[in-house]
Amino acid sequence: MTVIGANRPSPQADPAITVRTSRPGLRLAFLYWMSRRGPATAATVTGCAIALWAILHWRLANGEGVGGQPMLIIIETGVAAVIAGVIRSPIGELERSGGRWLPYLRLGGAVALTSGAFGLLAAAAAIGGGMNGGTLALLRNVAGLAGIGFLTAAVVGGGFAWTGPVVVLVLAEVAIEQAWTTPLIWAARLPHDRGAAISAGLVAVAGIVAATLFGARDQAGD
Repeated sequence: MTVIGANRPSPQADPAITVRTSRPGLRLAFLYWMSRRGPATAATVTGCAIALWAILHWRLANGEGVGGQPMLIIIETGVAAVIAGVIRSPIGELERSGGRWLPYLRLGGAVALTSGAFGLLAAAAAIGGGMNGGTLALLRNVAGLAGIGFLTAAVVGGGFAWTGPVVVLVLAEVAIEQAWTTPLIWAARLPHDRGAAISAGLVAVAGIVAATLFGARDQAGD
């Protein structure tokens, strides 16, 4: 009688091994989410949604007039800045060279975060009494500002992703005061402005493509 392998554990006897190997995709997505400070991002976006609800509930902004629109754009800018910073890698170029699923994770993360942020803000607006013009302007602004953030992260790095949305915010504030009509500054336009919607949509698509293919321009160890 041989005793070779008698002390070798059977893979079927370890349920933990079975769980880890049966759902590698979920585990990879979870690790990606945690490495990008996912819980903190979700908490921040939720806080912005609560702030939007408070603004609308207590009639601090009407969502369309010169007095109220800037306040709502500030909320949308904060959400976009937080979302854009999530694509920053904690290990820089090392991750790019070793992860063949990384582009898919970036794409899923960018789309999921942008969609989730819009959903939370839209729900907060509905509970708070609604925004003038509905959710069209909200969708346009969040998507466009997030796209600007993704593009900024791809060009100058994830640590500076917030600068792109903030620049758009400043330009929008000036455009509202000066009554500019250019659709290129979509955040300052009325909800049903077709040119503004097209501009924001193109920027959003470009930002998601940049986030998927390139990620944030961060070096190893940043």
